[in-house]
Formats: sequence, structure tokens, C-alpha cells
Amino acid sequence: MNPSTRYLAKCRALIKAVEEQSALIYQAADWFAETILAGRMVHLFGSGHSRILVEEIWPRYGSFPGFNPIVELSLSFHNLVVGPNGQRQAMFLENVSGLAERVLRNFDLSDQDCALVASSSGCNIVPIEMAESFKKRGLKVVAIISRKHSEASRSQHSSGKRLQDFSDLVLDTGAPVGDAMVAIDGLDTPVSPGSTVGGCLLVNSIKAEVAARLVRAGHPPKVLTAAAVIGAQRSEALFESAYDEHARRLAKLYEKLGAEGVDP
Repeated sequence: MNPSTRYLAKCRALIKAVEEQSALIYQAADWFAETILAGRMVHLFGSGHSRILVEEIWPRYGSFPGFNPIVELSLSFHNLVVGPNGQRQAMFLENVSGLAERVLRNFDLSDQDCALVASSSGCNIVPIEMAESFKKRGLKVVAIISRKHSEASRSQHSSGKRLQDFSDLVLDTGAPVGDAMVAIDGLDTPVSPGSTVGGCLLVNSIKAEVAARLVRAGHPPKVLTAAAVIGAQRSEALFESAYDEHARRLAKLYEKLGAEGVDP
């Protein structure tokens, strides 16, 4: 097989790995749907390239309100690579203790909320402390990691614990140690990572299950849908109403910040 064919074969194995986690996907969807039906939000966090999974969930076509994407540009703004806002700084900041707590200080969280934290290695400090801080506030935490890669990597956390140690449910992208999946003759390092593929399979599977649960509960979600599918007028109306709903849900996360008796 040529390299591209081998990569696609590896991706088919990722699909199988996700299929084998269906019970966990259903459980995550149960928790997320319960949060959304309560008028609250599922908080999403991923640093580095795990930011991709956050944006895959919301907002984009085929997605709906009920999710709070927490994206710190200092940890995930990769396109400059070097110089100001470069990759070296982002990788350094990803292991600064205390940053996660400062991010969450911006929100009035509730134990009705849930969280999803994605990190391929599960070993960097900020995503670990993000999950730890969510747990301290009584939220159920779902982690997405690459289990083989995580178990082969050294945690940067002072306790030696990994993201999965602060999570109620752990999903595995199925990607190998080091993430890259294709060996090339004459090249001693593999290419073409798989964690994003596996992660997107996981989050979209969860999204579909959540949507089904919301419909069954009599609260069908406002799904961002292209004009090519439903016509320009209805598409525009759905976008406006979905963003309005997101704003109303988000407002609840700010309205009591700093109030006496409210623990940030």
C-alpha cells in the first residue's frame, strides 16, 4: 500500500476504536443532555491542537447551543509558529500552574454543568488543572485522550497524575504513541497524526446522541444548518435564534460573579 492508503487504513481502525466505546459515549451524552435541558452549559476546553475538538462541537454547521467553548489564544494560536505569539510560548504556557484557575475565575459555574477537556497526552498542566478545578466545583468531567500516548508520556503535574485521574469518564481517540500513524521508507520518524480524526469521531458521536436525547425530551435543538439544505430564510433564522440562545445561557455564567456568597 502507498502511504496515503496506509493512513486511511489506520483511520478505519480509529473508527473501530470509537465504536467500541459506545457505552461511554452514551453516558457522556446523558450527562450533557441533562445539563442542556437544565438551561446550563457544557464547558469545553482544549489547549494546543485539542482546540480543534472544541470548535468541532460548537459553533459550526450541524451543531447547536448548550456548549461553552473555552479557547485561550495564548495556548492555541499556532499560525505564526515563531516570533511573537509563537509555538514555543504556547507550549511553555501550557505547563504554567495556576493558569486554568484564572481562566475559570471568569465563570460562575454550577454543579448542574458538565465539562469536556481534551488533551492527546493528558500530561500537560493546564488541561489537568482545568479538569481538577471543574471537579472541585462539582462538575462531571469527560476527558478525551489518546490512551496509549498518555500512558507512554510523563505527566508535568506536580502529583504525577494525568488528565484521566481528574475525570469521571475517559474517552480514547485510538491514536498511537506519538500520534503519527504512517512510516515512510527512508524516514526514521512517522508522519500523519490520528488524534484529531479519532477525537472528531468521538465528539460528533456524542453530539448526535445529545441531539437525539433533546428531541426525545421535547426540546429539539436549534441546529446551525446551511441554506443549501433548508433555504436561506430558515437558515438565517436558525443562526440568529441559536446565537441568541447561546448568549442567554452564557449570561447565567456571569450574572452572579463577585456577588457575596458566590464561590468563583
